[in-house]
Amino acid sequence: MSDPLCPLCGRPIPPDVPQSQHHLVPRLKGGKGGPTVLLHHICHKEIHATLSEADLARDYATPEALRAHPRLAKFIRWVAKRPPEFLSRTTGRRRR
Repeated sequence: MSDPLCPLCGRPIPPDVPQSQHHLVPRLKGGKGGPTVLLHHICHKEIHATLSEADLARDYATPEALRAHPRLAKFIRWVAKRPPEFLSRTTGRRRR
């Protein structure tokens, strides 16, 4: 069986790499028990460093919408060149 693919960056997610479940609609905005997707931990951190819970609930509740966000698209182009186990610190809160 092959490793699942990260719906944000498209890279495989081997079982031994940091990973996390992302609620497509944040739990605090009514998404508790709603759909989740498995992401690389670095991809999940970048989503939450970029977008507020309200933005996620209102405009970015699908992987397609997340990939279309300009800053996340730039991150995806950058991280796609790295191996699946790559980790990097997300520097502080970068939301505007």
